[in-house]
Amino acid sequence: MELKNTRASETLSRWHEMAASGDLSQVGEIAREDVLFRSPVAHTPYKGREALTLVLTTVIQVFENFTYHRHFISEDGMSAALEFSAQAGGKDLKGCDFIKFDEDGLIAEFEVMIRPASGLMALGQAMGEKLEGKLDILKGKNA
Repeated sequence: MELKNTRASETLSRWHEMAASGDLSQVGEIAREDVLFRSPVAHTPYKGREALTLVLTTVIQVFENFTYHRHFISEDGMSAALEFSAQAGGKDLKGCDFIKFDEDGLIAEFEVMIRPASGLMALGQAMGEKLEGKLDILKGKNA
């Protein structure tokens, strides 16, 4: 199944190019201003391009051997699920990025799920060390 929105398809292609290059600094260009990011380690979603860019540019530095394996498109053609594997802190992990697009083809929601718990905990620790409270500042901006 394909993304029904041509602009969403272009956004997904650009996402894959960025992820493959290891440079996600321009991810805000393909996301809505009010994009929601749901982290596998935080209960409350982060809102906005700045938060999305901060998290994703940090996680791409933390991950080792990050690889997408396959993707699935929703029946309505407006969402994608991207299965990946990587290592963090010496632990293997598997995960899935769930991306929902708006009518303009921009990323409206980005949610990440990761397993096993040992891989998620290693990732959370490494991310915490790199971010050092920066996300708390962004949460304050979104309140």
